Amino acid sequence: MQKTVILNVVGLTPELIGEHTPFLSGWQAKGKAVTIDPVLPAVTCTAQATYLTGKSPDEHGIVANGWYFRDECEVKFWRQSNKLVQAPKIWDIAKDIDPNFTCANLFWWYNMYSSVDYAVTPRPMYPADGRKLPDIYTQPEELRSQLQSQLGQFPLFNFWGPNTSILSTQWIADSAKFVDERHNPTLTLIYLPHLDYCLQKHGPDTTKVAKDLQEIDAVCSDLIQYYENRGAQVIVLSEYGITSVSKPIHINRILREHGLLTVREELGRELLDAGASIAFAVADHQLAHVYVNDPFYIPKVRSLLEDADGIAFVLDETEKPTYHLNHSRSGELVAVSQPDAWFTYYYWLDDRRAPDFARTVDIHRKPGYDPVELFIDPEIKLPPVKIASKLIQKKLGFRYLMDVIPLDASLVKGSHGCLPASPSQGPLFITQQSHLLDSPAIMATDVYQLILRHLIENIN
Repeated sequence: MQKTVILNVVGLTPELIGEHTPFLSGWQAKGKAVTIDPVLPAVTCTAQATYLTGKSPDEHGIVANGWYFRDECEVKFWRQSNKLVQAPKIWDIAKDIDPNFTCANLFWWYNMYSSVDYAVTPRPMYPADGRKLPDIYTQPEELRSQLQSQLGQFPLFNFWGPNTSILSTQWIADSAKFVDERHNPTLTLIYLPHLDYCLQKHGPDTTKVAKDLQEIDAVCSDLIQYYENRGAQVIVLSEYGITSVSKPIHINRILREHGLLTVREELGRELLDAGASIAFAVADHQLAHVYVNDPFYIPKVRSLLEDADGIAFVLDETEKPTYHLNHSRSGELVAVSQPDAWFTYYYWLDDRRAPDFARTVDIHRKPGYDPVELFIDPEIKLPPVKIASKLIQKKLGFRYLMDVIPLDASLVKGSHGCLPASPSQGPLFITQQSHLLDSPAIMATDVYQLILRHLIENIN
């Protein structure tokens, strides 16, 4: 098989390749680029599962970045077990074709307990004293200490949160080269998330994200030249494009105001009580799975949502198959926002009653995706002083709450998840193997076969 490397440059679109990405612009010109018609929802976990299985969400089961686990009555995001993906993966098929095939997965999601040969994924430690310590999970296990001895501790707090930077993407790139030099896998999957942060903060305004584009271009330049010098074919692709937004939709507040959503009070704070609610929404960027525990209320809930400002359309059981969302993990209803809107998870009606984790970076406790975690609360007069005092508490072993995240959804200027208005605003696929691309656009499910063809067919 042909050695192949896939750079997943999150958020990269045809519109963003230009003066601030000189290397990628030149590399694209030497090969061929096509746009990808994304899957719905166009979010990380769903897109990646589609690319790696060639199946849609109704078959692979990854209907969003998180969903309602009905048997536990809990909303869970960013789970990590590969067992959740309910379809064969490309590396399993490739191994059936060639027993000598090997695969390295660097930070693509659902990267624990899979059948890849080499895996690296974020896995923080959570000691009983409340701390969150950066760490990784690897396969084989010894790779964990080897990588962090060579590259330093994985910069988790530069990977997500208000302190995101190129450091985490660079660490992932360096880890990929480390694995390649020692193991030379046939297929390498590399996740490069840097653009995801700035584009959600600022929207796709190249005047505001020029530095970030230059930084990711430099990382791609280094990786592509490294791998091509080792005889590898390189694919550059993305999962989705990020569009400008100005309209947050508080979908759970709509349901609560109509007596459909239930909360539980704890220490004066409110927690979503999903199992006791008639209906609630699991918000994920521009799509929300709406779970209706009592089917009698489905028509009422649908009517409420269709009347809500910012919601483009609502799918029920008869319409979900059109978008391949007819899976048991999906909500009874699926709401999709207009391109300039997005869904918050907020369910409280008074910010003083918001749960304590609402003002922190806590991707697992929140019952929905929260891009406001990318911001420091502008109401904090001296953020460095407050953060420093919290870190001192941490180092001294005291419990602390890093409550520096605002509750102002209007700060978010970019989002994704709904289908793009134009192909130039959507994901792309670039390769030097031009003969493998015979149309200007491909479906998200086509990526799987294109990767296989890169592995199997001869280079020009």
